Amino acid sequence: MPARKFADEEIVMGRWPGSVLFYEVQVANYDDRTHLYTVKYKDGTELQLKENDMRPLSSFRFRKSSSSGSPSRRSGSRSRSGSRSRSPGRPAKHKRRSSSQSREPKNAKKNTVVEPNFIPLKLYENNTNSYNGEPDITEVNYSSLKILQHERMESEVETEHLHTRKEKKMEEMYAEERIFETPKTVGKVCMKTKELEFGGRIGAFFMIFLLPATVFYLLLICKQKDPSVLNFPPPLPAFDSLWETRVFGVFLLWFFLQALFYLLPIGKVVEGTPLSNGIRLAYRINGIYAFILTSVALGICLYFEMELYYLYDHLLQFAVSATVFSVILSIYLYVRSLKSSEEELSPGGNSGNIIYDFFMGHELNPRIGNFDLKYFCELRPGLIGWVVINFAMLLAEMKVHHQSMPSLSMILVNSFQLLYVVDALWNEEAILTTMDITHDGFGFMLAFGDLVWVPFLYSLQSFYLVNHPYDVSWPVASAIFALNFLGYCIFRGANSQKNAFRRNPKDPKLAHLKVIPTATGKNLLVSGWWGLVRHPNYLGDILMALAWSLPCGFNHILPYLYVIYFIGLLIHREARDERQCKKKYGLAWEKYCQRVPYRIFPYIY
Repeated sequence: MPARKFADEEIVMGRWPGSVLFYEVQVANYDDRTHLYTVKYKDGTELQLKENDMRPLSSFRFRKSSSSGSPSRRSGSRSRSGSRSRSPGRPAKHKRRSSSQSREPKNAKKNTVVEPNFIPLKLYENNTNSYNGEPDITEVNYSSLKILQHERMESEVETEHLHTRKEKKMEEMYAEERIFETPKTVGKVCMKTKELEFGGRIGAFFMIFLLPATVFYLLLICKQKDPSVLNFPPPLPAFDSLWETRVFGVFLLWFFLQALFYLLPIGKVVEGTPLSNGIRLAYRINGIYAFILTSVALGICLYFEMELYYLYDHLLQFAVSATVFSVILSIYLYVRSLKSSEEELSPGGNSGNIIYDFFMGHELNPRIGNFDLKYFCELRPGLIGWVVINFAMLLAEMKVHHQSMPSLSMILVNSFQLLYVVDALWNEEAILTTMDITHDGFGFMLAFGDLVWVPFLYSLQSFYLVNHPYDVSWPVASAIFALNFLGYCIFRGANSQKNAFRRNPKDPKLAHLKVIPTATGKNLLVSGWWGLVRHPNYLGDILMALAWSLPCGFNHILPYLYVIYFIGLLIHREARDERQCKKKYGLAWEKYCQRVPYRIFPYIY
């Protein structure tokens, strides 16, 4: 076993993977099996480095030659920049002087040696950027790195012609020190996933079967005369009745119709958050146009008397078809990810275990040309399909119960959920900063969630009301409407405040908001909606979910399973946010938690 060179908690200089840049790091631990050091950068980033990518601090102290040519210790000490401007902590440059300096042409560039200026790793274009309680991705600027390398090469070429051979040897001696120049921003590279979620490999394996079983179980129970969840197992239909080729064909037609709407050259094109290699992917924001076109197509179907009752009558078969398609899509996504580069992989689905990575998503942003598969599935076929299923249930209720008008309960459910979907499509650009897009890979979890879980489970209330109608009075309906309105105001107000602060923190309309600065240059909002709880958008989401279930009455718990699941989902997601934020923002996050002690529910949690 090779001897260990660096001790735990020792401060050394670590090379940033894939570059020639060194930064001050602290040794966290050493793995005797892999012979890798886990080091922590000043911004909280943790990476694993080989021993030959690490240097003691003493190797970055400079010497310069005297007039006689003998080296002497450079006078002065390291200087820290106190500036917190566009490039905070910019390293100071010191010129090397030599006896040949007087012979240099006036327009010749002087060779410089840059002394290390130890600063946090993550640097930002603007230190007034805000933070909204959800993890961000560090922006990368590789153009500045290329410029620095190009200037360094030019400087070395001129030095070779202008300096003596002895000075060239001195240049080689200081070559390692001279490369320590800081680009404006440095991004993360994809590491192996260490912290496994959802019960790790075993949990991911069972989730692959548990999620579809849950959807099928709830759909089967919902159609029974007694929709009690205690009636387990429900009467299982014949296997042949679960699959119909025509239904699968209709699902494929729906999927590719939405893909066609997505590819239309309408709507603006925006850039997403920077990837680990500094690239910003382009996204076309036209979800609201796709919704309008879908509504027109639906109107044409009704005009030609196409029966949407077919969707209600074959809902379980549609769910099976969507599940089969999501499995096929997930297999394709994993196979193609095996040919992807490291920088294209997901930080949360790169464990090396096939089952876990298949479930979590191995590739972060799989694309076919400019067609982003994850982004498309996130908002289009499932979310818009949810509204279509709700509308089909409304028409089915009228047909089954021979009504000329839908019930007030059905109108409330359809209206509330329609508002939610239209709001998501109208504010489509905001999804580019969510964890699903920036952190989670596209695998079975998101593919099944987008194509099956959302449209078939979120529409459970309307499906329930077709088989188990419930009448609500106008006063009760008004109270439910007020609850949904309150939830929507909190949800939309918090997200709008967050997005406005991100776009322009110096907006006079936001001058009343208080912030906590962090070492990364970001600010944590500590007032307004984000001073009420740490995740006010989650609070609004939960209130709206409760309002969607209340029109179904209190005879059974089945319509409220969505609320129960949603609370668990958001608490789990909030815990993921907390871990990443504490790791990223350190003491600033702890201070924020002291100022805002409640996570989602004021005075409760």
